[in-house]
Amino acid sequence: MINIEIAFNKQDNEALITEFLKLDLFPIKDSYVAYLKRDATSILRNPKTINRICGRIYEMGLDKIFERCSEPKETNRQIGPFFRRWTNSKSLGIQPVTLEEFISTKDDAILNGSDKQLMDFASNELNYKHPKGLDFIGRFNGKYVIGEAKFLTDFGGHQNAQFNDAISTVQSKGVKAIKIAILDGVLYIKGNNKMYKNITTKYKELNILSSLVLREFLYQI
Repeated sequence: MINIEIAFNKQDNEALITEFLKLDLFPIKDSYVAYLKRDATSILRNPKTINRICGRIYEMGLDKIFERCSEPKETNRQIGPFFRRWTNSKSLGIQPVTLEEFISTKDDAILNGSDKQLMDFASNELNYKHPKGLDFIGRFNGKYVIGEAKFLTDFGGHQNAQFNDAISTVQSKGVKAIKIAILDGVLYIKGNNKMYKNITTKYKELNILSSLVLREFLYQI
């Protein structure tokens, strides 16, 4: 804890994060922490993320930080899906529209609807019969695109199940649309983990991509 206090007082962000990653329990909940733990070199590659996380830590103060780090570790932490919020911020270049607007035109569009609306449209119009829900339905250059989005924070267990869910969506048969798995997180860390091996060998022909390149993918269809 001495090194943490020194880094905190110096406001040395890289050293502070490095010291916290050595602990069993990180003082704040953040979806990028597991990624940073798996790949320490990512600290240098993601300065904005490090600055954001450290900003929250400085706000807490040392007393609260040490209190959090000594709490019993939770057995199950789930990261809520923020993908639709991201698309609704016009990150893909166009503002998602209602179902009525989506079906009234043939222009490029992204469907902004409830889970049921997305599933009903995919089932009725695109012959999507897979039981898993969708996070994305779009139309670009006259072609429909459907997908499921996941942020994978670690390897094994529940995260493998999330990965497999997304893959099964892409593998669904008879769908009248381009199928994509929008995956971010630890699966792109090069190594012997199962997810990285699968995306570079077994599933390399499938449309598996990060949200970071989703916009470029959609506009080149």
